[in-house]
Amino acid sequence: MRANFIFSEVWIGLRRNLTMTIAVVITVAVGMGMLGIGLMINTQVGMMKDFWYDKVELSVFLCGKNTTMPSCKGKSITTPQTNALEAEIKGMPGVQQVLYEDQAQAYKNFQQSYQANKALVEATRVEDMPTSFRVKLTDPNNYQPTVQALQGKPGVAQVTNQKDLVNNLFGLLDQLRYGAVGLAVVLVLAAALLIGNTVRLSAFNRRRETGIMRLVGASNLYIQLPFVMEGVISGLIGGVFAAIVLIVAKVFLFEEISRYFAFGSQLAWNDVAWVITLTMVIGVVICVLASFVTLRRYLRV
Repeated sequence: MRANFIFSEVWIGLRRNLTMTIAVVITVAVGMGMLGIGLMINTQVGMMKDFWYDKVELSVFLCGKNTTMPSCKGKSITTPQTNALEAEIKGMPGVQQVLYEDQAQAYKNFQQSYQANKALVEATRVEDMPTSFRVKLTDPNNYQPTVQALQGKPGVAQVTNQKDLVNNLFGLLDQLRYGAVGLAVVLVLAAALLIGNTVRLSAFNRRRETGIMRLVGASNLYIQLPFVMEGVISGLIGGVFAAIVLIVAKVFLFEEISRYFAFGSQLAWNDVAWVITLTMVIGVVICVLASFVTLRRYLRV
């Protein structure tokens, strides 16, 4: 009997405030969707950092006959100098691995990296490629001593740290992540206010019924439950729409990101499922809390 009454009250409330209920559902869907995307970006950035930091290397470019760097002074590095430099690099503390890349291998890597720009590839010759050492460090964050030790060495044209290039990308992704989470927080607050306003309007429209229920001895929880259920239903429906948005984002956004920037760190579906579950719980909790806080003030008889 009581369950039927509660469900009938929930149905009446949803019908009377259909426009506001739709607004709540949309706000929750957008807010939870943005929050979920922010969490997914956070997870993806963390996975990309782990993937790329493990592969970060120092590139020690050597002087060639076509090198115009001032440090080369127009001289090419000799074979004895190359062998001596390789032995010196391998003996440096913090160096894990040293690989020599000749012009043929450098040209092959260049073709793979710029295969979309056929004109550039056709205009570049093998002789134009610099030789280099690829130095893998034990701790990629502690690269300054190695760079300082190699700069200015005879036959060394330039020393570049790939971590600096990767950090520029991660800085952009971090800004995107913080922006998405910040916007999600604003939308979540807007959803809470809208839910509270909807509950207040519903309580005002049914003030006569709730007043009679209080007079006949109904408890506060019994009176509040239909309104709270309305918020839960709105939160669940909004969470379902947010889940659809997150699934679409996973397929069309994050898989493309991992394809071009992080080949071995694709966001897994279990990560998406965790984010969907978390956002749905947060959406329902916000609806319940907003309903309870609003009803404490507006259900006094």
